[in-house]
This record gives sequence, C-alpha cells and structure tokens, in this order.
Amino acid sequence: MTHSSDDRFLPYARQDLDASDIAAVVDVLNSDWLTQGPKVPEFECAIAERVGSNFGVAMSSGTAALHAACITAGLGPDDEIITSPITFAASGNCALYAGANVRFADIRQDTYCIDPQKIIDAITPRTKVIIPVDFTGQPCDLDEISGIARRSGLVVIEDAAHALGATYRDRSVGSLADMTVFSFHPVKHVAAGEGGLVATNDGAFDAALRLFRSHGISNAENSMTLPDQAADNEGIPAERANPPGKAGWYYEMLTLGYNYRITDMQCALGLSQLARLDSFIERRRRIAQRYTEAFSQSQLLSVPTQLSDRQSAWHLYVLSLRLKKMEKTRRRVFDELRAMGIGVHVHYIPLHLQPYYRKRFGYKRGDFPVAEAYYDSALTIPLFPAMSDIDVERVIKSVLQVVQ
Repeated sequence: MTHSSDDRFLPYARQDLDASDIAAVVDVLNSDWLTQGPKVPEFECAIAERVGSNFGVAMSSGTAALHAACITAGLGPDDEIITSPITFAASGNCALYAGANVRFADIRQDTYCIDPQKIIDAITPRTKVIIPVDFTGQPCDLDEISGIARRSGLVVIEDAAHALGATYRDRSVGSLADMTVFSFHPVKHVAAGEGGLVATNDGAFDAALRLFRSHGISNAENSMTLPDQAADNEGIPAERANPPGKAGWYYEMLTLGYNYRITDMQCALGLSQLARLDSFIERRRRIAQRYTEAFSQSQLLSVPTQLSDRQSAWHLYVLSLRLKKMEKTRRRVFDELRAMGIGVHVHYIPLHLQPYYRKRFGYKRGDFPVAEAYYDSALTIPLFPAMSDIDVERVIKSVLQVVQ
C-alpha cells in the first residue's frame, strides 16, 4: 500500500486505475472502433460470465439500464413499482420515465435493505415491478422477494449498482432476478467512466433491451417486418425483382427506443478493471473488517449488520451515530470531519422526502419511519481499494476523535 499525507482529502470513494487500464483505452483509441465495435460484446460476455447470467446488455449508464429494464418489463402509464426509499433517485425515476408511479416499502432495521413484508403490504392491483436495492453492496432478501413476485405475477428488477461481486446464499448477484442492473460509475467496483449493464437469463428480455438502447432500430435479417421494402422491391415489376432478403443498407425502426449505447473506450476500461474485481472486493472487505473492529468498541457508534448467508461487495461503509448519547449533531460531526480532510457523506436522503416526490405523490415525514430513522443517524466514511492502511487508520482516528 502507498503512503498518504495526513492532510490529503480522502473522498468517500473513487476509482483505482493503473497502467493496464490506461493501455486498454489507448489500444481502442488506436483501433478502428471508438463505439459499436468489438469491445462492447466482449465486455457484455465477460460481465455475464462473471455474474452467472445468460445475457448482459451494456448501456451508457446505470440509470439508462434501469430505464431500459423498466420498459422491457412492460411498465407503462398508471402502472406502479415498489422500491426502497433508501436509494439514489434513479431507482425510482426509472419508473417515472415510463409514465408509471412509484410506491415505497420501508427498510429492514438491521440491513437497511427493503423489507419483504413491507413489499407485500405495498402491492396494489397496479403493481407491475419490484425494484429491490442491494444497499451498500449487501444483497436484499432475494429469495423472499422473488417468491412474492411469482405469487403476484410481478417482475423483479434488482438494482445491484452497489453489489457487483456480491453473493447471496452462495449464488452470484446477477443470476437471481428477472433483470439485474449494474453500474460502472467511477465510485463503483468496476469503473468505466460511466456505464451500466442489465444482466438477465431471459432471451426475450435480452432482445428487447438491445433494441431499446439503439433507437428501437434493428438490421437483423430475422427481425424484418416489411419484406418487400427490405428487399428494395416496392414498386418494381415481378420480372425485375431483387432476390428475397434485405438490402445491405436496410434497417427497420421497430419500436421507440433511445440512444443508450456504450462506447468501446468505456468497455475496454471496464474489461481491464474487471480483471481486478476480486482483488478490489477483497481489499474492500479487509477495510470494512478493520472499521468494524475499531468502531464496534465505541459506545457512540453502531456498525453495519452483515447477514451470514450473503457476502457484501462493500460499496459503502455506513456508520450509525448514536446521537442521543452525543453532544454534537450529525451536521457538526460531518463538517468537522470534512474540515480534517475526511470525505464523509450521507447515503441517501430518503427518496420520498425529495421535493419532487413530496409534491407529486404527497409523501411526507413519518411515512417510512425505519428509513427516516436510518437517514437521521447515517454517516458514510471513505471506503475504496486505493486506500492505504495509513488512510484507513487516519479515518478511524479522525472519526473517534470527532464523535467523542
């Protein structure tokens, strides 16, 4: 591990790039393809193999991947999704893009992931999709949630933006839900600058996702719906007709899609990063273990709960401040640590309390008390593979000093 200055700002997370990552991108820059080239399917296949899914469809961002998954699930106006209030805005917004409405189910008090029993309580005749969030990298109760979905005829889109490399009951996250969405933002486990991917075992979903990300356009021979137009035979007498099959330039717009394509540059970087995923996760787990050892001794802090039947990918390490025992407010703790160069953060402001959601759906304080209690005491501390042991000890010393 490298040594660090005591005054260097430590963000809560950042990418860890090396010479091989840079070389991978430079190779693409020197190639014939910057986008829509061979690195895209190579990356998709590599991620699918890593997570145990049959298919992987890469997108321009995790948000784009969530949107595509919602459309592929058939979500439309007046339908509803159920998701966690403790998540980034994209987990709910993806449904709004489709014209659907968002309902929330409160979280478990121990894991901060969505509570399956609360999902059952939230289901209505309009519910079509459940979007559980693997918060901080710890998988949700996926078997229970999948059972609820099957009994109610719902689609599960697992938001695993925090959980690439995590396992649930000895199975890889990415192989368990109808569709699983990953993110390759720089703070995530594999950095591609931006980028996302939908993993699925369903061939029909795979085809629909690919169509949606590329304007709804296809040039595949077997997907053509206007054979005469495809063969360039419209208005041509039969004796002069071209042979069956589409002309070389021909394509069809089959549905309304978006430009959610990812580039070869991003995929080359993602492939290079993926080769180090196991070492990244191992480092994250070692840092998390050291934090838990240190902070579990404090009467002013609660450490994250990790269940024995799942292995977190440790995207975030969130402490809970026991504010009733402290003289300082969370805001003072936050500000003092930031002033010391410790890039603490808070993940997340409950989505139902955002102004847009309050105004549109009438949500208010008190609607999801477990989520709100979590938020009121939560403090994310730095956790990323490039942290040195010195960095880790500096975070521990600073936090313990400030909260006392």
